[in-house]
Amino acid sequence: MLTSISAFGRSRIARRRAGQAGFSLVEVSIVTAIVLLIAVIGIPAIGGYVMENKVPKVGQELARFVMHMRVNAGTSGDAPYEQIGTANLAAMVADSTVLTLAADGSVLHGLGGGGTVEIEPADAGAAFLLRLKQVNHVACPSIASVLQRVAGRITIEAGGAVRTVKDASTTYNALSAESACDKGDINQFVFHVS
Repeated sequence: MLTSISAFGRSRIARRRAGQAGFSLVEVSIVTAIVLLIAVIGIPAIGGYVMENKVPKVGQELARFVMHMRVNAGTSGDAPYEQIGTANLAAMVADSTVLTLAADGSVLHGLGGGGTVEIEPADAGAAFLLRLKQVNHVACPSIASVLQRVAGRITIEAGGAVRTVKDASTTYNALSAESACDKGDINQFVFHVS
């Protein structure tokens, strides 16, 4: 029995010399608080960065749709786009990894919470509108810069105000497009394509 006590005593002395084996509750709490603080600060910035990097891909996909429609409209008379609609875009991007189809048939662009892309004829079918709703300010003016090559007129609606950033008399300027956007997922872009 004396040998087992002395073995117990020796292991106790060894543990004291080695120091404490774990972390205290205070240390764990401090580290957890620091990690949470970094996450709270960093997650919105990371989300904005991801969205900003998605803009060129979305723009290219929409420009591809515009070019596809122009080629297919070709010599279809004075109203080549009179039957165009969001369903045309949905059919083209059905297998896309950039634009997403919702269950109701709408096309989601991913540049803002629940943002959609809508297509509708304009000018009695001689042109069409490509409308992006609920675009986050992080995507502004990049999406306009990408699509300004294929659109004759660009308007941005934010906070109830509609500003034209490109038309026959206004040369596109990225700074004016950026200043037309409001913070958040409330901006709407309309690209007039003929």
